[in-house]
Amino acid sequence: MFSIPEQFSNATKANFESQFAIFSALTNKAFEGVEKLVDLNLTAAKASLEDSSAAAKQLLSAKDPQEFFALTAARAQPNAEKAIAYSRNLASIASGTTAEFSKAAESQILETNRKVISLVEEVSKNAPAGTENAVALFKSALGSANAGYEQFTRTAKQATDAIEANVNAAVSQFSSAVKSAPTANATAA
Repeated sequence: MFSIPEQFSNATKANFESQFAIFSALTNKAFEGVEKLVDLNLTAAKASLEDSSAAAKQLLSAKDPQEFFALTAARAQPNAEKAIAYSRNLASIASGTTAEFSKAAESQILETNRKVISLVEEVSKNAPAGTENAVALFKSALGSANAGYEQFTRTAKQATDAIEANVNAAVSQFSSAVKSAPTANATAA
């Protein structure tokens, strides 16, 4: 049988270890997201450099201004499509990292919650007579905090889903505008 101070000391130690585990998990997820972002940007920069070089060669080989402007106009559609693909990849990385971040935090917080509830149960078993109301009040506060956390988690998930839906809708609208732009230019010419 442990004394109550020992139980709180062990709980404090476990709490610090849990906080470190949360911090470590979240840091790892953040670095993974940054790594994916850097990889995306390096790939995009390399492709852009190669594409710019090819475009410059092509534009410099134009025989007259009309051909130059025709080549320039012809490059607008592929460039817009590349921008859309980049935006989709960026949104995918952001939403994936956010989901992993949330999952890592949630699992660590649930484990910490389980340990706190276990400690409260153990302490309440050994609580001196007359402290039942205080233990009940503490348990009630803990239950309210858990309910608040669950509501916060649901709200954060809904906000993340809404942001992802808005990004996807914006990309879709941009895609539609880009696809209809050459048709408008062709009819104007």
